[in-house]
This record gives sequence, structure tokens and C-alpha cells, in this order.
Amino acid sequence: MARPSAKNPTLSLDRGVLPSLLGYVLRRTQSAVFADFAATFAQAGEALTPGEFGLLVLVERNAGLSQMALARALGIDRSTLVPILNRLQARGLLVRRDSPTDGRTHALGLTPAGEKALTRFARLVKAHEKRIASGLSAAETRTLIGLLEKVRASARSL
Repeated sequence: MARPSAKNPTLSLDRGVLPSLLGYVLRRTQSAVFADFAATFAQAGEALTPGEFGLLVLVERNAGLSQMALARALGIDRSTLVPILNRLQARGLLVRRDSPTDGRTHALGLTPAGEKALTRFARLVKAHEKRIASGLSAAETRTLIGLLEKVRASARSL
């Protein structure tokens, strides 16, 4: 077994079967992509996670979306969603209104400040996406996204 070097312990680390496991490579890639996302936003003086960005886009594109429908679309449970909504609402980006069709639910929407922020966030995400895909052609990027969608569709959820 190869020993890690003192200078960079992960450089020569024997990873065994791990590099051949799709889940392992996906997780390492996700970590790198999320770190770049965080650095992009931090450098711009913004604080947002990839999940929060996705949530804001879904709310902006689907006026009056319910919390339950949003949780399903994001693949998370309501108890996970509520604190995220609370944070975004406290930041003045999101508003919950009584649903006009169901008094037991809330219709979600962006505030004017949220709409303005989302425009700013989208520019940052576009720069981040350009950077992380810089080693791929446009066709390769489309192919990779299609392949990842196939993996997601095949994955069994408990």
C-alpha cells in the first residue's frame, strides 16, 4: 500500500476501489463544486447555498408554489425545508402568503428584494458554472448532464 507523503497526505493516498465507485466520485465532485460555489458567493460578499439558489429559482418560476410542492420538487422533507424558508424570509428574500385555494397552506413568492437578489445570484452562478465546466465543451456538458440525470433516475430512494 502506498504511503501518503508528508507534504500532501492525499496526493499519494491509496484509495483502493473508491475511484471506481460512481457514488464516491459523484460525492467528491459535489464537494468540489459546492466549495467553488461558496467561494464565488463569498468573494462577491454574498451568502447563499446551492440549495437555497435552487429553491429561489423554483419559487420565482412557479408563482404561489406551496411548501409541500416545493419540498417534493427539492427532494427534501418539510421539516428540512421550513428552517431554510425561515432564513430566506428573515433575509427579506421570500414571503409566505395564505394560499388562495387552500387555507391550510402557504403560497410562496419572492419579495421585490428577492427578485433583485436572484438576478444578482444568477450572474454569480453563471460565472461559477462557466468555471467548473471550463474543461468541457458545450456538447460534453450537455452529455454529462444527461448521463447524471440517468443516474439520478436509476437511483433508488428509500
